[in-house]
Amino acid sequence: MINFGIAAVALMLDRLIGDPRVIPHPVILFGKWIALLDRHLNRSTFGPLRKRIYGVVLTVTTLFLAYFIPWLGLGWLHRHNEWLWVAVNVFLVSTTIAWKGLMDAGRAVLVQLQVGGIEAVRSEVGKIVGRDTQHLSEEEVARATVETLAENIVDAIISPVFFACIGGTPLALLYRAANTLDSMVGYKNERYREFGWCSARVDDVLNYIPARITILLLVLVLWITKQDPRRAYRTMRQDARKHPSPNSGIPESMMAGGLGVMLGGLNYYGGIPSFRATMGEPLQPLSDRQMIRAIRVVNVLGVVLIVILVVLFLVSESLAY
Repeated sequence: MINFGIAAVALMLDRLIGDPRVIPHPVILFGKWIALLDRHLNRSTFGPLRKRIYGVVLTVTTLFLAYFIPWLGLGWLHRHNEWLWVAVNVFLVSTTIAWKGLMDAGRAVLVQLQVGGIEAVRSEVGKIVGRDTQHLSEEEVARATVETLAENIVDAIISPVFFACIGGTPLALLYRAANTLDSMVGYKNERYREFGWCSARVDDVLNYIPARITILLLVLVLWITKQDPRRAYRTMRQDARKHPSPNSGIPESMMAGGLGVMLGGLNYYGGIPSFRATMGEPLQPLSDRQMIRAIRVVNVLGVVLIVILVVLFLVSESLAY
């Protein structure tokens, strides 16, 4: 099945070059479309029911365009140049993956924590988390970074690869559009509680199966990286349900258990305190050492996923002949 091969090469491409800034990125286009409809359909004068209806309109139109425009374009290209079709598929699928971006973000915080001042590291971690960072301690910076690395394993790597495998490039782009919707309007605040409800639920549904696949992958990767996969699985069974997301709690709790740290706790958003239930046990202090271990887990997971995809591609091709 060629989708396995395309996904494997797309993962490699993302790890090598990430998101090239000289080429228009689909996520930027999704973001502009979502922002346009947000301005016109999410007005403070609209009532809750009207906002929910318009939120459904936003979600449906965004996912429709994200799927059918690539489907039509790639269908035309396949009829005219199959090699170019493969290349375009690889590139587009790579834009739905953020393996390198996730790694780079974690390493940037790590570098500032090791060689920069506390103000520099707070500024750097503020680029990857939504919580207030101006008063974070070094331990809280490490916690924020490990949490971000863990919970984004599903969104940034597993889910886009999963949908690329089962439905090709159009479905991978549909997933990325849904994830962009959730990141832009899927908030439980006054502005988006009703308007973003549909987008948030769709993102939860799409991530449900990939998050459960992540359990198997993380058990393998934690074993390879000489962490504690048994404790990770036990922590996931005990603590994953405490997370506000039905999916993000899985990789985050497994990372906590695997590293022997406690994640969650008190955060501030716009000066307002918000307590997230803790996951794992504080067997190890949160520090740059735990950040290095978390980054290694994410990196090895990507490599393992490439190997699995190549094997699946070779097996499917041999069965086809």
